[in-house]
Amino acid sequence: MNIYADLHLHSCLSPCGDTDMTPNNLVRMAKLLGYDMIALTDHNTCRNCAAAVEVGAHEGITVVPGMELCTAEEIHCVCLLPDLAAAEAFSEHVHAALPPVRNRPEIFGEQLVLDAQDRITDTEPLLLTTASTIGIDALPALVRTFGGACFPAHLDRASYSVLSVLGEWYAELDFRTVEFTHKAFLPQYFEQHPLLQGKRIVRNSDAHYLENMVEPAEPLPLAACTPEALINFINGN
Repeated sequence: MNIYADLHLHSCLSPCGDTDMTPNNLVRMAKLLGYDMIALTDHNTCRNCAAAVEVGAHEGITVVPGMELCTAEEIHCVCLLPDLAAAEAFSEHVHAALPPVRNRPEIFGEQLVLDAQDRITDTEPLLLTTASTIGIDALPALVRTFGGACFPAHLDRASYSVLSVLGEWYAELDFRTVEFTHKAFLPQYFEQHPLLQGKRIVRNSDAHYLENMVEPAEPLPLAACTPEALINFINGN
């Protein structure tokens, strides 16, 4: 099946996410744009995934619970989980790996937890944009223990990416899929970093505002429009 998906979206739980990025607004904008599937990937947490999954079921869009994790090296990686139970367990694991730095909303922004009616049920007190103690070498195997898959985010960006932080892609990185932005010219990166050749490529919006969400372009060849089929694809199966 050809599935149109945006696998990198933030809600108002991410401190850099706009307050308009509610579960209902995200899902309905994705439906309006023509997506079959989205993943909610807030920074270092899955706490708004339950609401988004519920809205997605009502609107007829598959919502995959996920997270954009910041590794110990300050590299962003998108982690995708098979269901809400796995997402909650993974979120708790990551929460324990974050430094005890409290959010200051007047500086970093609100971190709002919402229900499926977009009502505020809580705020996250821990600052979610800090680096965890989880290293990038250990991350793929860790995510797989929760039944999930992960890929390094926005390789072509000048910050928080494998190439900007490490300077090179090395063979020991156990990722089968990598993410580039829609603007990246892939032949240039394959020439400069030959080890990237043969990796599966995904392009996502990384939207923090509704206006950053873009129309779908390249579909993913998935066996079904389900989290399990997506995770198999990302894991190279």
